[in-house]
Amino acid sequence: MNKPILKSGPVVIGAADFFARSRARLGFDVPPGLYDPNVIPASGDPGTDKMLEIVAREQPVRPAAVLIAVVDRPEPTILLTQRSAHLNDHAGQIAFPGGKIDAIDASPLDAALREAEEEVGLSRDFVEPIGYLDLYGTAFGFRILPTVAKVRPGFEPAINHSEVDDAFEVPLSFLMNPVNHQVHSKEFRGMERFYYAMPFAERYIWGATAGMLRVLYERIYSS
Repeated sequence: MNKPILKSGPVVIGAADFFARSRARLGFDVPPGLYDPNVIPASGDPGTDKMLEIVAREQPVRPAAVLIAVVDRPEPTILLTQRSAHLNDHAGQIAFPGGKIDAIDASPLDAALREAEEEVGLSRDFVEPIGYLDLYGTAFGFRILPTVAKVRPGFEPAINHSEVDDAFEVPLSFLMNPVNHQVHSKEFRGMERFYYAMPFAERYIWGATAGMLRVLYERIYSS
């Protein structure tokens, strides 16, 4: 299957409207499911949710945080990375800056900011956090809490090639347009799972990254 999940038309994207909606709809309450193994966070796909239930019984909860960095340009963009090809988890895939929450992190927000600075050199001086998106579960056992943030233009990326191969920006208008939200499927552990994909030029944005972008669209524009 390779089609948009909604038949509705594209939304009109403006930076001021997006940030105003985000501030009104997001906050910094940490959901208990980030650390509680008895809470299974939803992914939006029943197959993936079932896999997460299985994985949660096999290994400890792995809380993670990512930064959905919306760059406040005349045409706003979202900052994404391409993970290094040698990594054990999700090698070569498109991702948000972020990673596991460490003991040194005061909060999921602190973890997301630390990882963004370590991976792509995004200084906290350029970042204005807005709030947490919904907790997102993956079939690999990660519980990801995304932080939506407004990023001031002018930062100079410094790529940490031990973690990422590249950093790039995609127009917010493309990512928040449901026409571009395709649904693909593949087999995983003997079950068919469905996932979002948002191909952009030569970049294949899919899986958890596309899923969180879909959640962002639903939270900001369709709820």
